[in-house]
Formats: sequence, structure tokens, C-alpha cells
Amino acid sequence: MTPKGRLYLVPVPLDLGSDAQVSLDEVLPLKTLRTAASLAHWIAENAKSTRAFLKRVNLQLPLSHPIQSQSIQELPRQAHKQGDHLHDPDVAALLMPAWQGHDMGLVSEAGMPAVADPGSSVVRAAHRLGIEVIPLVGPSSPLLALAASGMNGQSFAFWGYLPIESGERIKAIQRLEVLAKQGQAQMFIEVPHRNAALFQSLIETLQSDTHLCLASNLTQASERIVSRSIQAWRQSPVPVDKQQAVLFVMGRWPA
Repeated sequence: MTPKGRLYLVPVPLDLGSDAQVSLDEVLPLKTLRTAASLAHWIAENAKSTRAFLKRVNLQLPLSHPIQSQSIQELPRQAHKQGDHLHDPDVAALLMPAWQGHDMGLVSEAGMPAVADPGSSVVRAAHRLGIEVIPLVGPSSPLLALAASGMNGQSFAFWGYLPIESGERIKAIQRLEVLAKQGQAQMFIEVPHRNAALFQSLIETLQSDTHLCLASNLTQASERIVSRSIQAWRQSPVPVDKQQAVLFVMGRWPA
């Protein structure tokens, strides 16, 4: 019987959509680059961005298989739009190359697949099929933001996106502030065009001694990380990034 291939979780840079891209060797270790360069079978959030990533890998290390011959399968649309952490789309067929003995890579559009991005359904399917899952080292925006925020890195939660409707968003903020006051850092993200509205809701809703960190463009030349109390934010607000997603980290600092 042919030995099964392995599923590598391959992180990619966080500069999707940025005008200035970083060199891959600045954000990905050599082992990750070598592994990515060796693979010919991929499961991706987006095939186009995966091809662009492979072209960048090829600038660092020659690909073992030309991009034109790479097999790139996309996750089901529902995994893109709804996430796949709460349901199981049928993705077992995507792992057929690994079942036949080929190593595979799983990628999202930015950062670590299956963390604040789709891909967990593929990981679950791999475990069910007895396919070894190997995470590789690379950037993950929630962990980078948390580490730079000064909030509690021993107890934290990531909530993805808060409700869009104003009333529901305020209720969610109030619920998360209770957890933050108890000592657990609360993280969430927003799409660029809603950053300002979410920030305004946070400033108006949170108590003055609650701390809030805004992190954007992580690992890039335009990186910005500001962490301060709500009182300080009210006294000295700064423009919120409207071009890139922002990571918000809410918590408390010791008195």
C-alpha cells in the first residue's frame, strides 16, 4: 500500500492587497519556504493569490514543479463566506492526492490557514483519513497583535467579526468588556470600510479604564500598533486605517 502523503499548513505573508510587498525571507523561515517550494498539490482559499504566492516563493527558492503544473484546488464557497469552523463542508475529495501518497499544502489568502481563516474543515478531514498534519512557522495576525498589545497572553479569545448592525454590535462590545474586565483579552477583526464605525462604537461604549489596541499592516513597513486606555483614546484619537483590516484587542492592564 502506498504511504499517505502529509498535509502541510503553510502560512503566507500578511500583505495581501498592499502596494508594497515584503520579501518572503523577512517573514517566513527557510523550512517553510523549502516546503512550499517542494509541493505540487495545494488546497487554497483562493487559487489566484496562491499562484502569486508561489511566484514569490520561486524568487527565493526554485519551485520543484512549474507553477503551470501545480494542482490548486479551492475550498468550497461556503467555507470562504461563512468560515468552516462551525460546519463540515465535504472536503475529503480535496485530499485525494495525499491519500495517493503526495504531500499537500493548505493555504489561506493571508496568514496561517485555519486560524482566523478557513481551513479547519480540511484539517479535520485529514485527521479522519489518517493523514499527518504538519503546521509550519509563519505570521499569524491575531497572535502578533496580541503579543504587541500588552494584554493578557495567558488567557484570550478571538471572535472574528462583530455584528454589523449598530445595536447588536454595541451589545457584543458590552459582553466582551465583561470578559476583558475579568482578565481575558478579547480580540476581533474588521474589514477596512467598517473600521471607523467599529472604532467609534468602541470609544463610545467602553469604560474609560478599559484598554484597546489597534494593529494594522502587521509585518509591513507601514505597520502600526497603538495600545492605550479608552480615556487616552478619547483624549487623543488617531485616524483609523481604511485601506487594510484592523485587529482590535480589548483588555485590562494592571493598575
